[in-house]
Amino acid sequence: MNAVWTWIRQHGGQLLLGLMALLFGAALLRWWMGPQVQTEAVQRRDLLQTVVASGRVETPHRVDIGAQITGTVARVPVAEGQTVKAGDVLIELVSTELQSAKRQAELAVTQAQGRLRQLNDLQGPVVQQTLRQAQASLDTARASWQRNLALFEQGFIGQAALDESRKALALADAQVLAAQKQVASTQVGGAEHSLAVGAVAEAQANAEVVSAKARYAVIKAPVSGQLIGRNVEVGDVVQAGKVLMTLSPEGATQLVVQIDEKNLRLIALGQQALASADAYPQQKFKAQVAYINPGINALTGAVEVKLDVLEPVQTLRQDMTVSVDMEVARKPQALALPVSQVNDINGPAPWVWLLDAGHAVRRPVRLGLRGGAWVEVLDGLREGDAVIALPNALREGQRVRAQP
Repeated sequence: MNAVWTWIRQHGGQLLLGLMALLFGAALLRWWMGPQVQTEAVQRRDLLQTVVASGRVETPHRVDIGAQITGTVARVPVAEGQTVKAGDVLIELVSTELQSAKRQAELAVTQAQGRLRQLNDLQGPVVQQTLRQAQASLDTARASWQRNLALFEQGFIGQAALDESRKALALADAQVLAAQKQVASTQVGGAEHSLAVGAVAEAQANAEVVSAKARYAVIKAPVSGQLIGRNVEVGDVVQAGKVLMTLSPEGATQLVVQIDEKNLRLIALGQQALASADAYPQQKFKAQVAYINPGINALTGAVEVKLDVLEPVQTLRQDMTVSVDMEVARKPQALALPVSQVNDINGPAPWVWLLDAGHAVRRPVRLGLRGGAWVEVLDGLREGDAVIALPNALREGQRVRAQP
């Protein structure tokens, strides 16, 4: 053992110099080979390009509900946010005076109809009988006058008796004419009958107006949907035309989003999308592009896009904030590399650092479809090429080595 220590003391300097030379040589070799870099091989994979936007829930139209008459609110049996069916009562107004007016109008109709029935069933037959009696009296007066005329011509009676007979004939004829006019007046189309029919029609029209006003006191839902606004309480005095409630009809629901105009070329009618309400981010539902506004908002540089919700979603509420992921393109087995490895990806001349035979080479690329963290390579690279990950401060042609 002593001999070993003696040898080390005698040759230690030489050992140290040799170790230092070895370490220097290794460092020199690493310097010559260049720094280590991370690489990613260009590969084929399925790409799906989407456009993400946020917006709000909106029904195609809203129904504003108001009173058609002035009145005091007696009852409001629904609450904001409640779902109602067509015909459900939304608001009731105090209707005591209206109901009283309705009963009076209905009574007036009954009275007018009674007068018409009296004309048809009683007065008409009476005047018919009067006409028959007048006709009989006329026939008698005419026969009497003819007899008296013959007697006068024979000299059996004087002029006075003949004149009396002529007067009786004229009176009977006048009575027949008057009876005929009365009969004509009571028949259909006659003056008295027309007045009676008109009185019935007028009373019915007035009753319909009063009944309509009485119905206006009960405001019902015109369609099924959800109440998204309520501006009325019991005791309020409401005016005709004032909006008291807002109803969002059930049925088609749309999502309205704003898309940056740079993505307008990617959007088309019928494109599919996945959406979710911010309040329920885990509940995804399908939607479809239904409308693209032809104009661009000059202030925001965005275009309005509407999407139809394809299936009913119970959690959706009017004006909810939603996130929409629209599928704009799909390509299977596209040649692709990570977006993070491309320089100036949004510029006119994107490029990458390519590891080629131990050197960093700047390689221009032409890009295509961009899907998530990957982008399609149309030109400039081949499958299997090793692209250097960013960021790296490299020089053109610099020696580099891939990390193992």
